[in-house]
Amino acid sequence: MPPDSFPRQQARTRNFNLGAPAGFQILGDGSRVAFVRSKAGDDPVACLWTLEVETGEERLIFDPGAGDEAHLSQDEIDRRERVGERHAGVTSFATDEAGRIAAFVLGERLLVVDLSSGDVRELPTPGEPFDPRPDPTGRRVAYVSRGSLRVADLGSGKDVELASDPDPDVHWGVAEFVAAEEMDRRRGYWWSPDGERMAAARVDERAVSIRYLPSPIDPTAKPRAVRYPEAGGVDAIVTLSVLSMDGAGVDVEWDREAFPYLITVTWGSEGPLTLLVMSRDQRTQRALSVDHDSGATKVVAEDHDEHWLHVVAGVPAWLPGERLLMTRDLDDTRRLTIDGEPVTPVGLQVDHVMAAGEEIVYAATDDPTQMHLWRVAASGGDAEPITTAPGLHGGEASGGVAVVASAVVEEPLTTFAVLRDGARVASITSHAERPILEARPRFITVGERELRCALLTPGGEDPTEPLPVLLDPYGGPHGSRVVRSHRAFLEPQWWADQGFAVLVADGRGTPNRGPEWERTIHFDVADPVLQDQVDALQGTAARFGFLDLDRVAIRGWSFGGYLTCLALLRRPDVFHAGVAGAPSVDWALYDTFYTERYIGTPQEHPDVYRRTSVMDDAPKLSRPLMLVHGLADDNVYVANTLALSKAFMEAGRPHTVLPLSGITHRPVDEHVAENLLLLELRFLKEALAIA
Repeated sequence: MPPDSFPRQQARTRNFNLGAPAGFQILGDGSRVAFVRSKAGDDPVACLWTLEVETGEERLIFDPGAGDEAHLSQDEIDRRERVGERHAGVTSFATDEAGRIAAFVLGERLLVVDLSSGDVRELPTPGEPFDPRPDPTGRRVAYVSRGSLRVADLGSGKDVELASDPDPDVHWGVAEFVAAEEMDRRRGYWWSPDGERMAAARVDERAVSIRYLPSPIDPTAKPRAVRYPEAGGVDAIVTLSVLSMDGAGVDVEWDREAFPYLITVTWGSEGPLTLLVMSRDQRTQRALSVDHDSGATKVVAEDHDEHWLHVVAGVPAWLPGERLLMTRDLDDTRRLTIDGEPVTPVGLQVDHVMAAGEEIVYAATDDPTQMHLWRVAASGGDAEPITTAPGLHGGEASGGVAVVASAVVEEPLTTFAVLRDGARVASITSHAERPILEARPRFITVGERELRCALLTPGGEDPTEPLPVLLDPYGGPHGSRVVRSHRAFLEPQWWADQGFAVLVADGRGTPNRGPEWERTIHFDVADPVLQDQVDALQGTAARFGFLDLDRVAIRGWSFGGYLTCLALLRRPDVFHAGVAGAPSVDWALYDTFYTERYIGTPQEHPDVYRRTSVMDDAPKLSRPLMLVHGLADDNVYVANTLALSKAFMEAGRPHTVLPLSGITHRPVDEHVAENLLLLELRFLKEALAIA
């Protein structure tokens, strides 16, 4: 068998995710960690494992064999799409508080496994079980089935329906589209600490617009109807009820007209059932405590911003003594607060909270190219770093134990350390394959805005002759590309090794440089982000004379695809060819929560929507452009690419469209992923007349 090329290896290993541990849960008293991992770097089927923290011993708890991917529910398919899941088999699981059992779905089977003995029990269901979660005491397992919320009693075997609705567009216990895609909330029910009640979301999508996803390669197949809340349109109506196991329930009351978005729900032992709700314009939010007997709510915290409020995972949270942990943007810094008082320093940008108890563990950074784990005592004191090596560090934490996933520039594989009270006590093995190439990014800062950039050249060496340039940005909110991680630059290095000087730059609007930096794109997601790519290119070329500015290409996906279209249509004096994957070319076609945060609604700001769309620019196309789009994309619909192609045709502008049948927002199929890279390379080399 011939050796792998890099495109083949990256596709076969699903971007080197296969074989790496994921989904960490620290069990009970912190003596064990549960996680999922496949057995090899090219094995797509994940198994359930545990690790004994004191000994470092790993134990296989459940092996699904070949898995059961032929019978996935649409809810499970959608969940995997929202989180970018690359595995099959056991992809997610939930446990009781003590960590005695775990529940998960395999195909259409609901399974419960004893995490000590490994004994497996299948629970009978009406069909298509989704998101099973044991109650904290381990006596019951709740799950969603075809829009209804159900509970199975593990002792008696009795299975009851807690809530349902006869209308197929009303669902109980699930997260609506914008919650799962944009708010980082992917669940729709929450157990009480004693396991006797449940807070459950009711999602009414009847007034949400319908979009249709056909199967172009099977003209006999009925198109799939999808409820999609487009900018300026109707969102799902989300309400919350507290349900008892005997079938009784009360509705949770708040001003849903003023605060329609249910951002998150928490119900722990240190405080009451608590909600975070937000206004439609995302400028005001309230944390509400709930009387679970009556459904009445009380405002316990409120925040407002003239631009928008950022959603931070892990808050609100109640600390010992019923003190409320939140975040607030103060002094151009996203800071943790306890009862309104900041407890993290100016300049340290909090990203998310991992654990909240006597000690608060959180991810934060004072350098946008890095992410570190920090801790601060709930009782007061200075914030202390847990990780210090330059890189990206994440993971999970609970009760003094942390699993730390670390990606650094010097090592291509992510490592997984287990810490107790900050000291390393064990590690979790990764079976991810080692890449066949070595990334050699050169990190630089350029221009008056101190744009963070990474430059890659063939073999990491300075060339002896001018090189064509390839910009490879994302460039938008929520996505940093210039990070101190070897793995982040594997694909850019491959492009460099094909004969390009590859430049990756993070401009205005990208995260981790402070609220003011993020909000510079308010009401303009086009001009600042494009100008920063131009400035990054010109600033880098002024420093490195081997960049050939007469041969400049750009490629990007999603927001990066939109940025590619902007570059070719509005700055053809700078950019000479491009490949745009799944571009959002008309923001009126995108969802409410994301789009309205940055540019309001099309009804209130039609001029902003027209100015940030590239549709009116279509007649200006004068450079080679390839548009690539998955026809099954339910995030950025292919209507974006097809509408732009139609505008090009009407203007007589030649262009290339590459449709990907059966592919969603990101190509996961290994043959498509491999060949797409090779086709992009061929297109750009021909466009720039590179031999």
